[in-house]
Amino acid sequence: KWLFLSIQHLFAMFGSTVLVPFLTGLNPSVALISSGLGTLAFLLITKGQVPAYLGSSFAFIAPIITAKTAGGPGAAMLGGLLAGLVYILISLGIKKSGSEWIMKLLPPIVVGPVVMVIGLALAHTAVNMAMNGADGKYSFTHFSVALVTLAITII
Repeated sequence: KWLFLSIQHLFAMFGSTVLVPFLTGLNPSVALISSGLGTLAFLLITKGQVPAYLGSSFAFIAPIITAKTAGGPGAAMLGGLLAGLVYILISLGIKKSGSEWIMKLLPPIVVGPVVMVIGLALAHTAVNMAMNGADGKYSFTHFSVALVTLAITII
């Protein structure tokens, strides 16, 4: 069971970590090294209590492209560094004040439906990507890969 979960995690992690730099025109090698170092630092800080992987985020694609357009690759990297520093400051504030207020602000009854709505909104895109090739026409190969992926995920 752990082998399948590990392989699934590897594919999910590797795809996003490499795809974001390709989409933004940055170096994928730097993204892989940074995500590895960030994950190791996170695991050391949390003493392995929270199994997590820190990788590229699709949320930053638009700001990265905008920063690169306005100021070049250096501006995009500086923006990433500043975003990381903001995350550190926020995490230190949460560590000092405790996380109970976050659970009061965002209880499961609020977070659950938000995640469901996001998933349902993306379902149409997922089905189109699973059924169609790059040309927009039905592709048995794409559909087969999607079904195998779904089966492995369910198992």
